[in-house]
Amino acid sequence: MSTPAPSPLAIVDVAPGRAPARQDEILTEAALAFVAELHRRFTPRRDELLARRDARRAEIARTSTLDFLPETAHIRADDSWRVAPAPAPLDDRRVEITGPTDRKMTINALNSGAKVWLADFEDASAPTWQNVIDGQVNLIDAYERRIDFTDPSSGKSYALKPAEELATVVVRPRGWHLDERHLQLDGTPVPGALVDFGLYFFHNAQRLLDLGKGPYFYLPKTESHLEARLWNEIFVFAQDYVGIAQGTIRATVLIETITAAYEMEEILYELRDHASGLNAGRWDYLFSIVKNFRDGGEKFVLPDRNAVTMTAPFMRAYTELLVRTCHKRGAHAIGGMAAFIPNRRDPEANEKALAKVRADKDREAGDGFDGSWVAHPDLVPVARACFDAVLGDKPHQKDRLREDVSVTAADLIAIDSLDARPTYQGLVDAVRVGTRYIEAWLRGLGAVAIFGLMEDAATAEISRSQIWQWVDAGVVFENGEKATADLVRKIADEELAAIRADLGDAAFTAGAWQQAHDLLLKVSLDTDYAAFLTLPAYELLD
Repeated sequence: MSTPAPSPLAIVDVAPGRAPARQDEILTEAALAFVAELHRRFTPRRDELLARRDARRAEIARTSTLDFLPETAHIRADDSWRVAPAPAPLDDRRVEITGPTDRKMTINALNSGAKVWLADFEDASAPTWQNVIDGQVNLIDAYERRIDFTDPSSGKSYALKPAEELATVVVRPRGWHLDERHLQLDGTPVPGALVDFGLYFFHNAQRLLDLGKGPYFYLPKTESHLEARLWNEIFVFAQDYVGIAQGTIRATVLIETITAAYEMEEILYELRDHASGLNAGRWDYLFSIVKNFRDGGEKFVLPDRNAVTMTAPFMRAYTELLVRTCHKRGAHAIGGMAAFIPNRRDPEANEKALAKVRADKDREAGDGFDGSWVAHPDLVPVARACFDAVLGDKPHQKDRLREDVSVTAADLIAIDSLDARPTYQGLVDAVRVGTRYIEAWLRGLGAVAIFGLMEDAATAEISRSQIWQWVDAGVVFENGEKATADLVRKIADEELAAIRADLGDAAFTAGAWQQAHDLLLKVSLDTDYAAFLTLPAYELLD
């Protein structure tokens, strides 16, 4: 390991007596020196790539189209290259559970029976300083088998199962757009992605190797192969810095932006020594379509979010192209989220929802996916049964090359191929869910149960984006009402009043309801569309 120089990183905006209890265990001088070096070397390139996003978005606004990149056609045409073979702990990924890194979730996810736990510092975790530090502490404690938890309300105790029964951890750091204001160099915040990656990798790379596993990551919000190239450069530097073999790090990239869907092969190519797969998400992907094509007119207007299933023609094009791309290059193809939260008090509703989950996972397994996501431990056996039926004893189905799939550039943005329209109830639901999620996020909760679904930040993004798009397009709903800013304000005010009446004045005031209401209206109605809801929300986060 390189000898670290004293770190010039400053810990700021942490009130005296408010620092997380075990902050010093995480923010050691050596760990901070590593994060500072990441920041010096790679933040300038991060800044250039964020500017490139803006330029590309402006080009899409001008042309209302996207295409596969002509300058990288040679990479797509070269059939000889493959990603590195999967390490044993990541070879079978038939069920992956997602969730934040709080202490209870850490134990439950590791014990869930899933093959992989996506330990989330991103959309399922509001980035309070407490959450950032505690998440790192909890992962170290789990690897050291010194983690337990007793629920103060129920008295129920939680502890880890034997090591061979635990899920493999894949950590998701924050996206490139988010900074961490509590760590700064000369007054400049360190990107949250480098904080999450850097602290986790520095503390756990060797510890994981000693356990027979490795430092594995999910990379969110990627918009181009150049962003994947930056991550690859970070991985190469980090492995040299701590003195472990190149290729030890493995990364799965979430294809959750419309621009990345046109660069899947190039993304795998840039990360080929460190790549382990691609994942197909839904809400962030739809949010990205609205964000990029919001000037494109009626043909890009999405219907209610629940009407845009993975069987919609343009979504099916995206998922089938992902499977074909991954298997052509020897990578895992991981399917989308089952967000349903089982309700044991309502067996009839429960079974209807579980039937939808089974149908979704059967479709994914039948299409060639090697695994899929669930948000609740009770769904692990449901999803596993669907993949077991197709995989049997095989760890994956990369041998299914899906050469029958042929997807054009136009297929991926054929939004108007979906026979559905926005509804008035869809507008109401977007306001209701958006308000409830943002309020919880402002209180430090990133994964929130709302109306029977586990929601994360992508939920709020698609909710506010659809409100913005429908108002901007002047959509007329089936009841004859037109989507206007005044209508949205009326619905939001009625919802806020209903929440106050339901909770009572004391509980309402103790929450962040007014802030959530105001922020939802701002990011839904401002003419200047905010690139990410979490940017203005972070300014309000304690």
